[in-house]
Amino acid sequence: MNNPKKSFHESSFGELACTVVDGSDQPWLPVILCHGYGAPGDDLVGLTDYLIAKLGDAAKAVRFVYPVAPGDLADQGMPGGRAWWPLNMASLQQLLQTSQFDQLHDQTPPGIEAASGQLVSVVQSVLNNMPADPPESSGSSAMSGEAGRPYVLGGFSQGAMVTMNTALTGDIPPPDVLVQFSGTLVCGPQWIEAASKSGSGRLKATRVLQSHGSQDQILPFSSAATLADTLREEALEWEFRAFQGPHTIEAGTLDHLAQWILDLTDRK
Repeated sequence: MNNPKKSFHESSFGELACTVVDGSDQPWLPVILCHGYGAPGDDLVGLTDYLIAKLGDAAKAVRFVYPVAPGDLADQGMPGGRAWWPLNMASLQQLLQTSQFDQLHDQTPPGIEAASGQLVSVVQSVLNNMPADPPESSGSSAMSGEAGRPYVLGGFSQGAMVTMNTALTGDIPPPDVLVQFSGTLVCGPQWIEAASKSGSGRLKATRVLQSHGSQDQILPFSSAATLADTLREEALEWEFRAFQGPHTIEAGTLDHLAQWILDLTDRK
């Protein structure tokens, strides 16, 4: 097995700056991952080496794209920190401390729609500017959807929420794989309508990979379970990985993601 030569560079796709890591000079499979609230724009770039090691030679097919969230949190005492939309931390903590989870699940956070529109521009630009075309597939292990090109979309925490909202309501083809690292249910009525088979069935050809720590003190585990319970039946497949740990990304979920990326590259 040859170790793929990765290429690391900064670029802009659509309306956002991005960090890009190519597994070769001719990648054809985009993997777009969005960081969480308060993190620097390149926070998830460190996942790349782990995923490439798991993918082996198949990493040559992959372009990893890490968008930088539009909000700058420097004026809130977090220099370098970014946000997909502003958070009212006092209000959020009050909801969580009083277990008013229904309010959390049903509300549409102010700013999530604008952030989703910017992420839509990133996805569209990434899909339209890949160095290589995907190989023809005669099997069903990789589904290319409306775009004619498979892709992976996901994120961590607030980045998971914006990617779920984008996948369900954005003017883009739904991703083949949607990743939810430590996310939660918001925009409940809109998400349910978009995902329902009586509506557009936006997840009917999407595999969803969700993970959440049972000791998460930022976004409660019960809300993550509600997200899975609410939308699971609307997806092609929904894998919910619970783990003993806090608000983080665990290695086992990355291993699972690598396998699903491998499934997409197997287009023979």
